Amino acid sequence: MFVKSRYSNGVTAFIDDCIDAPHMFSTRCGGISSLPHLVSLNLGEGRGDTPENVKENFNRFLGVRGMRFGDLVRSKQIHSTNVKVVTRADAGSFFEDCDGFVTKETGVVLCVKVADCAPILLYDGKNKVIGALHAGWKGSCRGIAKEGVRAMESLGARPENIKAAIGACIHSCCYEVGQDFLSTVIACMGREAAMEYVKYKEDTRLYADIVGMNCRYLQNCGVKKENISVCDYCTCCHPELFFSHRYSHGLRGTMCAVISL
Repeated sequence: MFVKSRYSNGVTAFIDDCIDAPHMFSTRCGGISSLPHLVSLNLGEGRGDTPENVKENFNRFLGVRGMRFGDLVRSKQIHSTNVKVVTRADAGSFFEDCDGFVTKETGVVLCVKVADCAPILLYDGKNKVIGALHAGWKGSCRGIAKEGVRAMESLGARPENIKAAIGACIHSCCYEVGQDFLSTVIACMGREAAMEYVKYKEDTRLYADIVGMNCRYLQNCGVKKENISVCDYCTCCHPELFFSHRYSHGLRGTMCAVISL
């Protein structure tokens, strides 16, 4: 179950109490960024903020769980299904070619950035393997969740032991899409699945459920339904709490999800 906490430094974040490893899903609250579209906990470069602000925001966010900025592994995030296995030696690295990470080593913090896309954290407590995935619409329908589970299995994890937490993202109430989106989902998942996760409302308008797509892939890989937690918050419905690309028409900051052993 997801729990929202406000810490003494003003940071507001979510955790899933089913995952024992240190982890967090950020909100937009508790940082020092002052530009209107970045207030206040912007964790993304290239959005108009200063590098100093972004680093301080990370320090504030990570500090509430004893994590360090220098231990992060991050990526450019290219809306792929590429998941990279990393080690302690990769701490502090920035990759250009993936949208997720897995590891079985301590001393490294896996990080994915979002602002409507689904952040997914994975944890096999028995075999001590973790994962972090960025699931945009392309990654969701093409199966980055499946690739994340497979990458964890390569490190000794078992799907039946994996706990999966899908953080706040845009939900089907707000995620209006076009026919090209539907065509892509049909090509990736088949027509029957596409009709389940991309539905018409008001006769002619299509809305997509990326949470449902990721849950389907996780369960098809052997992750138990009862081991999948979903944050009920829609980022587009709650702009006071989250950065939302759709709500702000692209003028926004960036949130992150992190996990470490």
